[in-house]
Amino acid sequence: MKKTLIYITFFTLAASIFTACKKDDEGKRGLPEYENYYYAGFLPWNNTGTESVLRTQTKLVKFPVQFHSVFIRDYDAAAQYTLAATGINNPAVAGQDFAVVDKNGNAITAVNNIYSLNFPQAKALVDTIYIKVLNSTVAGTRKIEIDLVKNVNEKYTVGTFSQAYIRFLEIK
Repeated sequence: MKKTLIYITFFTLAASIFTACKKDDEGKRGLPEYENYYYAGFLPWNNTGTESVLRTQTKLVKFPVQFHSVFIRDYDAAAQYTLAATGINNPAVAGQDFAVVDKNGNAITAVNNIYSLNFPQAKALVDTIYIKVLNSTVAGTRKIEIDLVKNVNEKYTVGTFSQAYIRFLEIK
């Protein structure tokens, strides 16, 4: 009985020591090199998405992109994407089969084959890549790959998720 009382006293004392510690009000901040690091990924969250459309379609094709951030900044962050045809038989051609446009259907110009989605104040948000099908007379099914790519600059980095960085557009 005396040993049991000693053990209970010891564990009670130990428990009170661990629970009496002052809690850090700041919380863990993480590594400074990741303070301005964001992520972008396609929705739904996978790499298996192929949007198959008819060449006569008039409504814009939409590819939603989720931007992950926990801070509000004094700068805008941009997720970047490119179009790739490597390894695709009979690839779709920008300007002939489709055009990358804004939500109003106005053409967007790429800089060095890179397009951007702007996220004001680097806030977490979902934005959309829009594609306009141009009703090309070229026969056959045509396909293009849309890839989110890493954007690194002096203020921030926008990375991509390995499970949600690629989409395909197939024009029949």
